[in-house]
Amino acid sequence: MSRRHGRRALWCGGCLLLATGVLLLCGVGVGSTGFESVLRMWEDPMARQIVWDIRLPRTLGAWLAGALLGLAGAVAQGLFRNPLADPYLLGSASGAALGGAVAMALFGTASPLASHWPTHLGVTGMAFIGAAGAVGLTLVLAKGVQHTLRLLLAGVIVGVVLGALRDLVELASPDILQSMQSFTLGTTSFVGWMACALMAAAWSLCAVLAWVLARALDGLTLGEATAASLGLPLAPMRVGLVAALALATGTAVAQTGLIAFVGLAAPHLVRSIVRVTHERHIVLSSLMGAVLLLAADILARWVLAPQELPVGVLTAALGGSYLLWLMHRRAPQGRVS
Repeated sequence: MSRRHGRRALWCGGCLLLATGVLLLCGVGVGSTGFESVLRMWEDPMARQIVWDIRLPRTLGAWLAGALLGLAGAVAQGLFRNPLADPYLLGSASGAALGGAVAMALFGTASPLASHWPTHLGVTGMAFIGAAGAVGLTLVLAKGVQHTLRLLLAGVIVGVVLGALRDLVELASPDILQSMQSFTLGTTSFVGWMACALMAAAWSLCAVLAWVLARALDGLTLGEATAASLGLPLAPMRVGLVAALALATGTAVAQTGLIAFVGLAAPHLVRSIVRVTHERHIVLSSLMGAVLLLAADILARWVLAPQELPVGVLTAALGGSYLLWLMHRRAPQGRVS
């Protein structure tokens, strides 16, 4: 990597960290009482509870979920050598939704991310188990991680089948439909300190694992044969990358529901700014995903205040618009005679 690209990568990382600081301050101030609660939190117990127990964990949770999805998106696109790959390709989203539906059918119709902790643990735990089980089933159908195309096709099949099973659970328990809507649209409304701790631990583990195995992604960009000729142990490295992808995606989905396009758009935005090796690309994509989701969450809280938009709807609209613009910009222009 040239010195110019190295400086540009540092500049990009610094800007993302600066944006993180600004958005964190904005996040704790957005709400029905605005910045007044922040100014009065040291003298008013109610204001302190609003900021410390509701706004701050939600803001940090949005940042961490975005960081997990951005990291998973960078790993997925490098692993599948496809810039349109997203973290949900291995069926983890459908598995998490199925797990959440089963938990809600068993534990009742409370909000899928409700503050009542037994229900919260049941739904988020089952969602994570569903995501991990879906990835495991994909690996079994693909007979390992040796063949990328087979792994991709297996993930699509598992996603379709588990999605159908989720629909059957919803048909059998129609009282969970409203709760499942919150889960499938994505929300950070009920993220607490425990969820933040879980996501922070998962992000730390996945970031270290993906960073250590980034050489495999660099090798795969040159092709399977070239990567093998470099002496890289591709099979075990792929296993580690798939584990990081599954853990990051499953943890984020279990805590915030299904949030679209963050994991897809974040690596694209980083590549449009700077071209770096995967070691830095993964870190920058994680920071970009965190900034994108946090900004979307703040916008979702503010645009229709005191009501809220589901953050997953907002990210899908903004992410889809960005990709349409990208496709239009890169489309070949007809020659004028």
